Amino acid sequence: MKKIFTCIGIISLIHTHAQIVISEIYGGGGSPNMALSHDYIMLKNIGTEAASLNGTTVQYGFADGNFTQYHILPDITLSPGQNYLIQEGANVAGRIDLPAPDFIADKVFYFNGAQNSSGGIDLDNRTGKIALVKGRMQVQDYKSTDIIDFAAYGTSNAVPVFASAANTAFKRVFENTGNNIEFVTAPAYPMNSSAGNAAIAITPADPESSKFNFIINPFLKENKEVVFSSEIENVKIYDEFGQVVMQSPTRMSYSMNLIELPKGKYTVTGMINKSPVSQQIVKD
Repeated sequence: MKKIFTCIGIISLIHTHAQIVISEIYGGGGSPNMALSHDYIMLKNIGTEAASLNGTTVQYGFADGNFTQYHILPDITLSPGQNYLIQEGANVAGRIDLPAPDFIADKVFYFNGAQNSSGGIDLDNRTGKIALVKGRMQVQDYKSTDIIDFAAYGTSNAVPVFASAANTAFKRVFENTGNNIEFVTAPAYPMNSSAGNAAIAITPADPESSKFNFIINPFLKENKEVVFSSEIENVKIYDEFGQVVMQSPTRMSYSMNLIELPKGKYTVTGMINKSPVSQQIVKD
């Protein structure tokens, strides 16, 4: 188990017609304050019809390398809105067991012929990529036709986020206005297939998911000031390399003047009602 998430980048949903997507990834990390006993990957059927995982695999590798290992998913069918919780590698310091997993990845295979292992995939939460794939053939990249869904974090083009606590997960949020997809870090909330079904609601346990869209003007052109939808605490701005390039001169802020920042992509982080928030902005 590696350390906590430090930077995340994402290649969005590749096949927008896919019904089953990767909805949440938790890498835990060996931190003393880590709560959960295992890494996990959560899938969800976001379609309006039942969908099968028959013949699919979960493949994993470092973000800038090849896929190195995989495990086979059982033949199951998910109803619309249904979750599917996959238990991966163990976290030594974790104190709380996951809710009953739908699948325990107790057999992991290696594409390079190395000895197979048990106990699930040890997710590196600094850099990695996960693919939900039709079949067992090793996929080369996110363009592979066998990929059902794909997520990558910590790439050379990663979007940095705040150094999250060991109890947060990397999760996908679907906006109600269509297929606008955003990946955020938020409190880990593993849910199995017995959890309440809610079609399209990727994070039904997060009623305040709108807080991850807390910036009113994320695309800055003539306006050099970023404006928040509510009061935010301890604002920091990261560049594409994960370095803090600016922070608010006051503890609480409603806006920040970014006139000194060059053009580029940045990530704004802070706290709203004692909960961490993160959102990307573009200055053009």
